Amino acid sequence: MKRSEVALEVNGEPRWLLARGADTLLEALRGQLGLTGAKPGCENGDCGACTVIVDGTPVKSCMMLAHEAAGRRVRTVEGLAGTAAQRAFVARFAFQCGYCTSGFLMVAQALCEAHPGADEDRMLEWLRSNICRCTGYEEIRSAVRDAVRAAAAGEAAPPGGGREREREPVGADADAQRAVAADGARRGGGERPEREPAPAGQAATRAVAADGARSGGA
Repeated sequence: MKRSEVALEVNGEPRWLLARGADTLLEALRGQLGLTGAKPGCENGDCGACTVIVDGTPVKSCMMLAHEAAGRRVRTVEGLAGTAAQRAFVARFAFQCGYCTSGFLMVAQALCEAHPGADEDRMLEWLRSNICRCTGYEEIRSAVRDAVRAAAAGEAAPPGGGREREREPVGADADAQRAVAADGARRGGGERPEREPAPAGQAATRAVAADGARSGGA
């Protein structure tokens, strides 16, 4: 199957991918850009381990095609250095095996940015979109409470972990990034059949998206 170029912004930097029509954003981030913080878990939109932030909204990257991210702002856990969410999860030991942690961090960060000072009901509604199979969730909830309070107090680092946005690469820089993407695509293995996306009808995901849409229209 033919690959075509996808231009997008990842963690504040312009990047390029070479993707087939069936390639998910999760596969492209991990296989071509080397951003392995988003984890493959259920790969049908249930567990939330692959969550990233797209244009300010938490999205399960296993359910989004790479081509759907063209021209959009994508943020992964690698871009959360120094944020209130990251600090709170470390302080509260809100992880065990750690496999689900990046997904919870992305939801927590998106909540802090969309609703700093969110109340308990809103926080629990957002956290319903992710699953942890190790803990009793209490440490995770405590960490998110702390992060939300810190965000309300203005203690969160700016998007990108406080890094200034780098200039858009031109000329040889852009060519080098494209070469890296092409190399990652070649090493990604053989062709995969197009798969029909699983139903995106998880109630918690819809609730978070609807909540973000309402807030955006306020």
